[in-house]
Amino acid sequence: MRRHWFVLTLALLLVFAGSSSVMAQPVNITVAQGADAVTLDPAGQNDQPSARVRSQIYETLVLQDEELNLVPGLAVSWEAVDELTWEFTLREGVYFHNGEPFSAADVKYSLDRLADPATGSPSAFIIGAVSEVTVIDDYTVQVATEFPFAPLLAHLAHNATSIVNQKAVEEAGEDFGTRVAIGTGPFEFVSWSTGSHIVLRRNENYWGENAKPDTVTMRAIPENTVRAIELETGGVDIAYDIDPIDEMRLMYEPGLVLEKYRTLATAYIGFNVLKEPFDNVLVRRAIHHAVDVDAVVEFVYTGQAERNPGPISDMVWAANPNLEAYDFDPDKARELLAEAGYADGFSTSIWTNDNPLRMQIAEIFQANLADVGIDISVEILPWGTYLADTADGKHDMFILGWVTVTGDPDYGLYSLFHSNLHGNAGNRTFYTNHRVDELLDLGRTEADPELRRAYYYEAQELIVEDAPWVFLIANSAVVGYNDSVEGFIPHPAGHHKLKNVSK
Repeated sequence: MRRHWFVLTLALLLVFAGSSSVMAQPVNITVAQGADAVTLDPAGQNDQPSARVRSQIYETLVLQDEELNLVPGLAVSWEAVDELTWEFTLREGVYFHNGEPFSAADVKYSLDRLADPATGSPSAFIIGAVSEVTVIDDYTVQVATEFPFAPLLAHLAHNATSIVNQKAVEEAGEDFGTRVAIGTGPFEFVSWSTGSHIVLRRNENYWGENAKPDTVTMRAIPENTVRAIELETGGVDIAYDIDPIDEMRLMYEPGLVLEKYRTLATAYIGFNVLKEPFDNVLVRRAIHHAVDVDAVVEFVYTGQAERNPGPISDMVWAANPNLEAYDFDPDKARELLAEAGYADGFSTSIWTNDNPLRMQIAEIFQANLADVGIDISVEILPWGTYLADTADGKHDMFILGWVTVTGDPDYGLYSLFHSNLHGNAGNRTFYTNHRVDELLDLGRTEADPELRRAYYYEAQELIVEDAPWVFLIANSAVVGYNDSVEGFIPHPAGHHKLKNVSK
């Protein structure tokens, strides 16, 4: 009898030991994106690769879910005190990764820091309407604006308004955002091998349900095909922005899932309107007619984009559905060039970063413009240099994209076309139209949705007429992942949350 009990006990111990070893198996998720982050400081450069990492580390007062609804984040509720003031009730029991408790003082510090000219944040315009942040008590804060600011809640869901801890920022100094990144989010920053990868680990003291992965590694793989191969061979679990050629190749690959989703992003070619000949609207319109945007949609973005006649995606509220695209008409382009005094054409350059799709666009347009007498050289710049030099206005033409991450037209139009925001804040074309400025100012101060819509419709019509951009596409995107991956839900802004991903 004793022997039987001994055998049974030993068997049970072995079973539990086996179960423990299975349960203790760490979950490590590796994600590939097309570029390295620039900074992990929310007040730093406003670029997609950085935001994708920061959204795992930091949190905002308001969250925007995958359906673009605004839901509680670090604020559990909010209400309008009057037309200029919102009061936020904050979540209790939240701690930063350095152990400091989260409170209203952190909200004030973070928003004041973002707005402070000394910080030099290109995203300061997001809360440019905020006049004062007032701490009422540890878990109540009021945000006052200079004027009624309709998109305030949407802007407070933007990654740049993430809440940081004053002690952590001041102790780290210049290292904050590179060697130190401390927020309240479900993942803690571990390390950054510049140009290669960023490692995050689960925040065991998270206020909500703990993240499922033990670690997340964000790899920077600029070459689209290499990124796809890494997914195919198991080098990564999830790969963002699978390009059309690789999508067609991988869609029937056993063990992989490809998920296509619509985004809030657009792609465009921008002119530096302060430089000749792009200061002439006839030249800009001529180039519009000279380039074959449909070829870009068909051959570069096959199945992953639609031609977009205006500056914002039709997923954005108040996108104008009545805009007409410039047609591909080389003869019309030659007429406009002659009218502008460039019958014999001219020479110029177009910049892009090392994004393969953008390089293909540049090559197509190089051939298109040669056909109407415009000789362009294609220059490929490193991402950081590209952003800095276009912000400084050193370019002639450039290819870039913009994600209206808030879903509100203020973010997609004000930052890119208002004359107050030339350069790094978003308006890299240096475009100025005082009526557009007036309409964008009205749109952000008007509470009536229908009046706001009317202002934004007119602004978009004027922008298309002035043609500071060649309006290209509204993007879809494809994310690929191993079929063992569960819980991945793409976000239209591209800032995919990895908290609930497992495998």
